[in-house]
Amino acid sequence: MSRDPRVDAYIARAQPFARPVMEHVRERVHEVLPQAEETLKWSAPAFTLDGKIVLMLAAFKAHAALNFWRGQELRGEASSGEGMGQFGKLTSVADLPPDAELERLISEAARLARSAPAPRKVKHAPKAEPQLHPDFAAALDTAPKAKAVLDGFSPGARREYLDWIADAKRDETRASRIATAIEWLSEGKKKNWKYERC
Repeated sequence: MSRDPRVDAYIARAQPFARPVMEHVRERVHEVLPQAEETLKWSAPAFTLDGKIVLMLAAFKAHAALNFWRGQELRGEASSGEGMGQFGKLTSVADLPPDAELERLISEAARLARSAPAPRKVKHAPKAEPQLHPDFAAALDTAPKAKAVLDGFSPGARREYLDWIADAKRDETRASRIATAIEWLSEGKKKNWKYERC
């Protein structure tokens, strides 16, 4: 495996504690998968086989991360749940699995990368639309244009308005939000219209 100068530069820019962690993983990958290619994916070092990602490294201010691309299949639910990657926030080489285990994981990750595509995530049933608050329903009855606009929105866009009004804790807040919603809907605006790209 040839070394990618961009990976060299990434490691050189990393915090001093992260450099040995990243170099150690890199050397293990070179040892186990000499045919793997180094590259950058999402501006972070990655190791690929036939264009398929095997693992990635990342360095942050206070920790580094090792992320096997198909890590859930590789380690099951054995993720630390802390930080990016399956091994949590790495601050030294001692935080990595022992070399024999790391090499086994790299080999297994390569096998997975060469196999069929990763299983698709199970699609969940769409959320039920929240209830229309009675005060909002009454206001919409007096503003047919606003009601028509709300009815024409996608379920997600409708949910933004309905949740915003339902989440009001005080009656005064709810009344203010309803008035604003009627105004914006009458103008054809979604709830988060200020953040939409023109």
